[in-house]
Order: sequence, then structure tokens, then C-alpha cells
Amino acid sequence: MPTVAPRRRLINDPGFVRLWTAETISHFGSSFSHLAMPIVAIQLLNAGPMEIALINLADFLPFLVFGLLIGALVDRLPRRGVLIVGDLGRALLLLTLPISYALGILSIPQLVIVGLLLGTLTVFFDVAYQAYLPSLIPKEDLVEGNSKLEISRSAAGLLGPSLAGALIAAVKAPAAVVIDAISYVFSALFIFSIKPQHESVAEQNDAAAPAAHTPRASLRSDITAGLRYVFGHPALRTIGGATATSNLFGSIAGTVELLFAYNVLGLSVALIGFASTLGSAGGLLSAVLADRISKKIGVGRTIVLTIPLGGPMLVVLAFCQPGNDLLNALVIGAASLPRLHRAPCTTSTR
Repeated sequence: MPTVAPRRRLINDPGFVRLWTAETISHFGSSFSHLAMPIVAIQLLNAGPMEIALINLADFLPFLVFGLLIGALVDRLPRRGVLIVGDLGRALLLLTLPISYALGILSIPQLVIVGLLLGTLTVFFDVAYQAYLPSLIPKEDLVEGNSKLEISRSAAGLLGPSLAGALIAAVKAPAAVVIDAISYVFSALFIFSIKPQHESVAEQNDAAAPAAHTPRASLRSDITAGLRYVFGHPALRTIGGATATSNLFGSIAGTVELLFAYNVLGLSVALIGFASTLGSAGGLLSAVLADRISKKIGVGRTIVLTIPLGGPMLVVLAFCQPGNDLLNALVIGAASLPRLHRAPCTTSTR
């Protein structure tokens, strides 16, 4: 009787481990940059609400505007190359900030442009690593592999802001940005070290799915298909509109919160990072509770009932007074409202 070879654990798969390590470093870097960019603007350039709003918008805009285009482009590009270029590009962009500061030419427009390009490369990286995974591991291991990658994403969102705040407080913003840039270089090196033989699984997956070998549609067709699916699906169309509105005003609130915490309450950067971590922890708790609540009252009712809670939670910030730093950090963290959206896997890259 023929014997079935035991499946190798993913933790022992060198190709997957290198991708996982690179993805973890990259997500921590993105989480770090999300806090570091506005802090650099406030500390070094005395940025006000309008400037911080522009920097936050530059960070968020690529996901909204370029997501469909980038998803279609990644389908046509070597994904390993996209990952490496994404990491090295972000490292170079970040290094321009401390160099400009040392030369005395750092400005708000530069921060906005760098933030926009960072966000764009982050979208490229996030789309590419999800598409690259099936070329490294067997199809039956994809669920486990994606779970491990999502653990890293959650850990970065949870711990990244606190680590960023502590590092900025310890070595000052320009040096912290240099360290962030170096982290992206290490991520690129891990991806570069993935050998061609590690990608041989792609042939097995392709053989198991011959339907995938269909004539490639045009770039415009791919983008149009993604838009048609989203706007043609009543639930996705409604959730997309609600999410966009919530994110828009949430970004405005986040801008005010940061300036309020730093300029009015006098919180240290470390405590601001701690408050952001509390908000991320609330996101993990919300994910657990949302599943239980939605099973009882339905997904639609859960969304309708929870989205409006973000507004009243911000009211408590008005009662914060300077001098109670830890309490103020706890209140700011509690006022953060996590948001979650999802799309079918068949159109996730677009």
C-alpha cells in the first residue's frame, strides 16, 4: 500500500517563513510610519490642523483612489519584484526626511508627497504579498498561511504605535525615521532571499486550477469588473458608502485628537502611541464581539447599531484636562472606534 508523505509544517517551510518575516517587519514599519509622519510635522514644523489633515489624507488616499488600479497591475507584474521594490522604495522615501531635516529644507509639502508615495507603495506591497503566498505553499496550506500573516498584521496594529511612540521619545523623530527605513531594507532582504525553488508550488496550484489559464483581460476591463461588482452588489455598495463616510470623518477626528493630545493635554509621544495601541486592542475585542452579536441580531443590524457609536464616544474627550496624563491616554484610546470591511476573495485584489 502506498504511503502518503506527511505534510510539512509551514513553520519549517523556508520560503514561507521568509515571506512571513518580511511581511511582519513591513506591517510594523507601516504602523510606525502612520504615527511618525504627523509627529515629525508637529515636533519639527509646528504643523497645525490643516497640515496634519493633509498628511493623514495622503496616507489614506492611495487605498481609496489607487486600490483598483494597483490590484489589476499586480496581476500583471512579478509579485516578488513588487514586494522588493515596495520595501526599498519606502526605505528611500523615509530617508529623505531626516536628510532634508539635517539640511534645513524639510517642509509640509514634502511630508505630504512622501506620505502619498508611501501609501501607494504600501498598497502595492499589501496586494502583492497576498497574491504571492499561493506560489510558495500548497493550496491546502493557504488557510493556515493566511492566518499567520493576519496574526502579524494584527500584532503590528496592536504593538506598532506603542513601539513607535517609545522609540520617537527615546531617540527623537529624525533618528526614529531612519530606524523605520532600515526595517524596510531588512524586509526586502528577506524577500530577496526566497529562492526560486521555493516558488515551485505555483506550478502545482496552477495545475490544480486549469481554469485560471484563460486569456488575460485588459487593465481597464479588470478595473471595470471590480467597480461593477462593488457598485452592483447592494450590500457592498451600502457598506462601502458607510465605510467611506466613517473613514472620512474618522480621519478628521483623528487629526484633532492628535493635536489635542500633544498641544493641549501635553501628552508625551510615548503616551500617544500607548493610546493608539488601546484603540487597536479595542479593534481586536470588537472583532470577537461582532461575531457573537451578529449571530444573534444579524450582520446588517450589527453594522447599523455600531457605526453611530463613534460620535458619542468622542464627546468624552471634552472632559480631559491637562495633568492627568495616563487617564487622558486611556480616554483617548477608548474613544477610538475600530472599523472593519471585507470583500469577496475573487475581487479582493481589485
